Amino acid sequence: MRAPSLDEAEWLDSGPRDLDGHVVLYDFWTLTCVNWLRTAPWRRAWWRAYRDDGLVVVGVHTPEFAFEHDPDLIRRAVATRGIDYPVVVDSDYAVWKAFDNHFWPALYLADRHGMIRDTHFGEGRYAETERTIQRLLGVARPATVVEARGVEAEADWERLRTPETYLGYARGERSASVGGPHAYSYPGFLGSNQWALAGDWALTSEYASVQAPGGSIAFRFEARDANLVLTTPASPVPFQVFLDGEPPGDAHGEDTAPDGRGVLTEGRMYQLIRQPGPFGERHLEIVFTEAGAQAYVFTFG
Repeated sequence: MRAPSLDEAEWLDSGPRDLDGHVVLYDFWTLTCVNWLRTAPWRRAWWRAYRDDGLVVVGVHTPEFAFEHDPDLIRRAVATRGIDYPVVVDSDYAVWKAFDNHFWPALYLADRHGMIRDTHFGEGRYAETERTIQRLLGVARPATVVEARGVEAEADWERLRTPETYLGYARGERSASVGGPHAYSYPGFLGSNQWALAGDWALTSEYASVQAPGGSIAFRFEARDANLVLTTPASPVPFQVFLDGEPPGDAHGEDTAPDGRGVLTEGRMYQLIRQPGPFGERHLEIVFTEAGAQAYVFTFG
């Protein structure tokens, strides 16, 4: 398969003048995807290690959620992740469809003649991909060393027991909420990997929206990390996270303090919990002290 042309693509800032004669790594991503966040260090490292040898990395941002169409959010995500390779804004899915892609993240590696020589969907297989990059470039050197930190750190796969869980009604599952619409309450018990709402909420196909101060979500999970994709159309929304009914302390995430407090300021993934040591099933609760938060999907690591 030949890589589709990007002649009609919309670039975030400025794109490469010409991809002909280069080995090109096409990286499909969306700014809230935890799986892409954990691959980002490798994309950056390969770009910096091999660009002088003829590699071009092209990030293709194709949004999953409606709010991810905002170019300012994409630009902030690019800055936060330290991306300095060119990025396509694929909000109409034109490039996605041209590649017949179906996944985030997705990697397509084309040789100097534009032929796709390798593909990979999801995380992992980094050493094999780098060997293919070297082979297509005609170079040989030690593998790139990557130290991923924060939300980019690899998941604790051996102890991860809770799957990605959407909250909107189109893909929502494992909800144990009682009542609704608007007047929700927790059940007497949450089973493994179940979640529930309490307070005044409205559900849409994509997200659950807090309608009044005090709205909260509870989730019984088993993982090192607990993340939640959030946005708000209003002013910043403060929230507080509790783990088994107490502030998380040294289990707080990148976006929460030891007392569990955090602030929703923009649309992105928020890391609520990162547990430093042994763990089992835990009861997570996030309480929003103001209305306006929109919660999309929990992810775990």
